[in-house]
Amino acid sequence: MARRIRAKGLAVGRTAAQIAEEIHETCGAQFGTTKIKGHRLAHGIALADVIEQVRALFERDEKPAPGIGETLLSAYESGLKRPGPEYLHYLCTVYRVEPPSLGYDGPCICGHGHRMPGVLAGGADVNGRHGAALPEPTELRTPSLHPDKNVDSEEDENILRRALLNLLTNNDAGATKLTGPVLGACEGIRRRMDYTLVSSTVSPAMLDQWEEATLAFGRQYTTTAPLRLLCDVLLELSAVRNAMTRRQPIDLQERLCRMAAQLSGLSGMIMINLGDHRLARSFFRTGRTAADETGDRALRAWVTAREALVPLYYGDAREALNLAKKSRDLAGQTPCAAQAMAPVVEARALAMLSGTDSRKEVVDQAKRALARARNAFSHIKGKEREDMAFGYTEKQLYFYQGDVLTKLGQTLEADLVLDQALHQYQDHILDQTLIRLDQAQCRLIEGETGEALRIGTEALRLLGPEYRTDFIMRPALALLQAIRAREPGHPGLAAYEEQVRSPQPVGGEGTGGA
Repeated sequence: MARRIRAKGLAVGRTAAQIAEEIHETCGAQFGTTKIKGHRLAHGIALADVIEQVRALFERDEKPAPGIGETLLSAYESGLKRPGPEYLHYLCTVYRVEPPSLGYDGPCICGHGHRMPGVLAGGADVNGRHGAALPEPTELRTPSLHPDKNVDSEEDENILRRALLNLLTNNDAGATKLTGPVLGACEGIRRRMDYTLVSSTVSPAMLDQWEEATLAFGRQYTTTAPLRLLCDVLLELSAVRNAMTRRQPIDLQERLCRMAAQLSGLSGMIMINLGDHRLARSFFRTGRTAADETGDRALRAWVTAREALVPLYYGDAREALNLAKKSRDLAGQTPCAAQAMAPVVEARALAMLSGTDSRKEVVDQAKRALARARNAFSHIKGKEREDMAFGYTEKQLYFYQGDVLTKLGQTLEADLVLDQALHQYQDHILDQTLIRLDQAQCRLIEGETGEALRIGTEALRLLGPEYRTDFIMRPALALLQAIRAREPGHPGLAAYEEQVRSPQPVGGEGTGGA
């Protein structure tokens, strides 16, 4: 059928792109022909021909031979996998179209047009070639003393090592501050990872060690100070990036990309705890790029669900709602942590948008989202149900349900769920604090201002000064403002306000709440 469409199209002077679109429209419904496959059929060539053209483009741009083969290209054409940014760029160059024509959203990473070879958005490049060598960002063009590292990379790692050493040897609260050099090092490592993802051989044993270290960082997320953990995580991310500076065999490359996605996502989560939402977004964006390389729906959904927490805590609840729905769509029917996490974020965003005076339909909508989360949680694999960073645990589910019900003003149900959550979080002081502040909000909604102040004061009294991050103090301050608005002369207000105004160094323990 495609051959006939191509023959007729060529006879009347239609372009290959027009023929490909017709093939997709005609054959897609009956045979599941994707847009990218339609372009190959429109050119009348085999998988091997496309592979040879991609290899020739790599050779032209003086790059190592790519790992793409007929099996991987077939997986792209069947929709089982999505091309990474670099392969997508070269496939666009082969077919002389833009990513949307091949069925992929967003612009090409090169920023150029692909419709004619050698023609850019504003003309030809200096060599008359399209995307010649995918130019490296100028800030990364540093002479390298090591084939896998450059001076900037080593300096950023040294900054993080010095910060880590300072944290280990200095008990001064000021040592936990997120300083300019540390922020610069974080951003430098992230940007070089972005570049490496679009530009490697390492032993399986080394990959096993890195994967174990990544999972260990996830377990430390709730028990280690954010800045301390951030240094460890980014040093590991930098090591993974160094291994990716040469293209690996496909199976090893996918494992490296998975670790890059997880470590970038974990860095974004830590940045939320440290109060830097700009860098948090940047790390999640890097995590999405790495996750897309793996083609793993569950991993892509996890990164998106975690990213939704940035606008939930620091921005627009509507954006959080949209990201939660996107995560849910990415997860599809795949049993995974995001299937439970995304509807909970959706419910929290609905609760924030509507407040304690929620209309019945909003309350019902949020409760339906929580019901979906509980159902999805029952299908999560056992290992993921024990991982608070990369999975989703029962105590997280209780905690978030209680938080949603509190924000909706459903105090009776919230009290029961929060009591269960507090019992399960006995070993995590920050999560205990957040739960107690929700309990105080419930008491305030019921008009029990004195009890709300007692619970809130006790919660902050148990919280050491090294744990008073901006993230944890936001709900405490919100409770203070709500009590002032309702009963400004209450005798217990001064004691609570004193606890809120205590020193708050930037740094402290991680939290499952983010």
